[in-house]
Amino acid sequence: MTAPGKRPSLADVARAAGVSPSAASMALNERPGIAPATRERVREAARRLGYGRRRRATTLFGVLPTDLGNPYHTDVIAGIEATAEALGAGVVIAHGRRDTAHMERQLQRLLDLEVDGVIAVTTWLPPEALERAARSVPVVVIGRMQDPVPGTDAVITDDTAGAALAVRHLVAAGHRRLAHVTLSSRPGPAARRTGFLAETARLGLADAVTVIGPDSADEGIDLLLRALRRGAEEAPTAVFAANDIAAVRVLHRAADLGVAVPERLSVVGYDSSAVALTVRPHLTSVNQPRQEMGRIAARMLQERREGRRTDSRSIAEPVLRLRDSTGPAPASR
Repeated sequence: MTAPGKRPSLADVARAAGVSPSAASMALNERPGIAPATRERVREAARRLGYGRRRRATTLFGVLPTDLGNPYHTDVIAGIEATAEALGAGVVIAHGRRDTAHMERQLQRLLDLEVDGVIAVTTWLPPEALERAARSVPVVVIGRMQDPVPGTDAVITDDTAGAALAVRHLVAAGHRRLAHVTLSSRPGPAARRTGFLAETARLGLADAVTVIGPDSADEGIDLLLRALRRGAEEAPTAVFAANDIAAVRVLHRAADLGVAVPERLSVVGYDSSAVALTVRPHLTSVNQPRQEMGRIAARMLQERREGRRTDSRSIAEPVLRLRDSTGPAPASR
């Protein structure tokens, strides 16, 4: 182990990784002849010991979102940046581009930059990649993973409760035939679908609901709207979408087909992101407190840096934001 106040040497890294100094040098300099598992073990030992680390005046948080084109992610990052600034830290962002393999490479690049912690605004990274990163720096995941990842912290929204809020609002407005539209089978959207089905069943509407997507979502939306336009008795009069992007897709197609919102169809989104106010009518949506989630994640990262060892999980409560895309069911007017 390196003595306090002494900068770690290559020999220290080799000893920690269980290899010779020459093998450690080959691994750190990307030379051939070293097994991938050994190379990774050496790199982890170097990061853990701080070998070669540049002395930097500013703490640096690495942020890895799934997609910067999604307003949800940019809102979360705004919260991270605000808290990081208050803590005297900087932020570097690595775009995930909705590509798991690319995200893993970006995660490694953040570690190679020697960031002081990573906030993954994504659930696309494999658990083993997150665990490896967490052995070197604090890691916080914003979003619902399939299972908790040991060694990391998490910030999630109670998605089943958020879906139930949307269902109760629509049923209170007289809607009895409801549809759920989703574009993804990831754990977060899956929890919203579960909440939608559980709440409609609780209210005695299990036989009057339709689930559209994630496969062939556009075709399903089109069929729903065409049935509603021709006056089909079984056509849903309200849609709860798993995110605002899916809800806007419904709004656009409804406009194309001449289905008035909310006069003939009510639409509820999820996220209450900036896009909810850029469409007409403005979108009723379940609000995830995105900036607050980012702030919580940044504080969690700092707590880890200050010595907390136990894993922590924060659950944000959703709130329904009522706007102009929902109204009374047609039959109750």
